[in-house]
Amino acid sequence: METLKIAIACVGVLLAGGMAETAYFYGRTMKRQKVNMERTMKMAGTDWSQYSDILAQRKEFLLQQPHEDVYQLSFDNLKLHGVFFPPIQENRNRKRVVICFHGYTSKSLADFTGLTDYYFRRGYAMLHPDARAHGESEGEYIGFGCLDRKDALKWINWVIQKCGEDVEILLHGISMGGATVLMASGLELPPQVKGIVSDCGFTSPKEVFTHVLHSMYHLPAFPVMQGAEIVNRRLAGYGMDECNAKREVAKAKIPILFIHGSKDTFVPPEMCRELYECCASPKRILIVEGAAHGESYFKEMKAYEKALDEFTGALCEKEERA
Repeated sequence: METLKIAIACVGVLLAGGMAETAYFYGRTMKRQKVNMERTMKMAGTDWSQYSDILAQRKEFLLQQPHEDVYQLSFDNLKLHGVFFPPIQENRNRKRVVICFHGYTSKSLADFTGLTDYYFRRGYAMLHPDARAHGESEGEYIGFGCLDRKDALKWINWVIQKCGEDVEILLHGISMGGATVLMASGLELPPQVKGIVSDCGFTSPKEVFTHVLHSMYHLPAFPVMQGAEIVNRRLAGYGMDECNAKREVAKAKIPILFIHGSKDTFVPPEMCRELYECCASPKRILIVEGAAHGESYFKEMKAYEKALDEFTGALCEKEERA
């Protein structure tokens, strides 16, 4: 009898500990009020100070260009915010827009400060949305691509209405934004969407958090992920593996360029290779040697831009043949 009491007490302690662990993890990762950009950057381990000069120069140039704040309602009636930049170079032959989806705990413009130079030079207009529960967009719970892919559809339709039926749209995402565009690839996208670029995107919240728990917190996924699944379904309305980018790219029809850094410890490069292997549409991959999370463009700028040029050039040739 005494042994049974001890066993029951131990189970109670374990359950209480698991609930506390789940609540702590969930609050720090899924709720807007608790997430922190500085903490995320520290966990990702990328040394951005070495790029401070070029980032400052490009940010100054970017903000000098004409732009406007734009808003729309999400499928669940959240007010979403974005920033639209018209092209700075006239392109009489084509109307091209890139929609840029930022990463976890970031906001519009922040993750694409460097890449805006590339798109400006090639005559693109740009739309930079704030993901739900980020920046100036409403929302309490982070979508981790699962909900954001539905918001992406809203922004795609906004661009078509803004720029016309003959517009050509490229989706480019970094980190959580990369997961967003990959998760969107399995949806029925308008024909104006011509290609997708995913930079260090993950497969699903469940898989990336499992990796983070193991590698950074040195904790097992059980019972945290199971508890987070239950809580998130109730509060945010989606499961942690409900939308897995591996399953979505297996349905993709639009060409996809996968980019990842070989030294990414936040989202392991193995995820990129898995995604590439699962992808059913025309695909390309660039693994940047020595690049940490989100660092690929700055680590090998020429190789990154060459990959984009070849990818978008192939899209143009496909349209011309059609």
